[in-house]
Amino acid sequence: MFKIVLFFVLYFSFSIAKHEHYDGYVVYQITVTDKQQAERVYTLENELLLDVWLYAAPTIPGLVLVPGPMRERFQSEVAAIGDTNKPVIMLQSLLHAREWVTLPVTLYAIEKLVIDITDKNLVDNIDWIILPIANPDGYEFSHEHLRFWRKNRSTGHTITNLCVGVDLNRNFGYNFGLWSSDIACSEAYHGKGPFSEPESQAVRSIVLEHSNRLELYFDVHSHGSIILYGYGDGILPPNGLTIHLVAVRIAQAIDAVKWPSKPNYSVGNIALTFANVSGTAMDYVQGIGVPLSYIHEMPAHRNENNSLTGTLVDPDYIEQAGYETWEGIKVGARWVLENSRRNKH
Repeated sequence: MFKIVLFFVLYFSFSIAKHEHYDGYVVYQITVTDKQQAERVYTLENELLLDVWLYAAPTIPGLVLVPGPMRERFQSEVAAIGDTNKPVIMLQSLLHAREWVTLPVTLYAIEKLVIDITDKNLVDNIDWIILPIANPDGYEFSHEHLRFWRKNRSTGHTITNLCVGVDLNRNFGYNFGLWSSDIACSEAYHGKGPFSEPESQAVRSIVLEHSNRLELYFDVHSHGSIILYGYGDGILPPNGLTIHLVAVRIAQAIDAVKWPSKPNYSVGNIALTFANVSGTAMDYVQGIGVPLSYIHEMPAHRNENNSLTGTLVDPDYIEQAGYETWEGIKVGARWVLENSRRNKH
């Protein structure tokens, strides 16, 4: 089968040589299974004026740089020979800027899916969408200025711009504004309206584009050693039992390989476990019909209960964070392969 994977998007500008700007360009990884598919890529190179970084062969994935204006046409051209029946799994981290320990989870997943492939069926039979830094401006600010910054960096919420930023995990369009804050200086400020922020809009666009195939959604956060599911008002989705059972299996897989010093994972509805919440990405994704949608709370730094210092990162734990969480994600992925909505048609 012919396969393309969005490798990364160059949303920032940089110069390789004079007058060469790559703002909005997209890099795709391409996998082909035979000579005919490889030749099709060569044809598209000339038709669409693509920049092929690495030519694809049946044994070697290729890399293609696609200009932003040509992205839609490129995707439509390859769709005619692509496989649109595979389920999609989406992983996302750093919606909250200060939760640095979540980044190793998505980066480790990329490594296991692209470089160090040990579970080939998860690569061949699933399309993966991985968003490592969902809040790039906030994440940079937490590095350069305030380590415990949580929100994004949008302005215009007060007349004086004294208070900056929106809690992106309160900005999604499900029960918006019910259990969050309309005070711009609050850490839980939900913004001017649902999807008022470019970051939540970007996530929504990705989710909607793949909603008919999206089977499992992980929004990775820190901290608490818990896997949470919706809804934030305490009402369970119709498939609530399945959601809970899959989460238990994921938690058990992580517990089997975690550090002994870390607590076992627990599982539960977010409202019944913590408190009512609204406007979360998890609830929005669940609400549009995706079967499995979770907030995955990573273990706290040195098992601390403090909401701030618990998000710190022990350097020795970085690789382990990716490894143990991937063991859980694989369990969810295998469940998807066996129980995908596509399998029921």
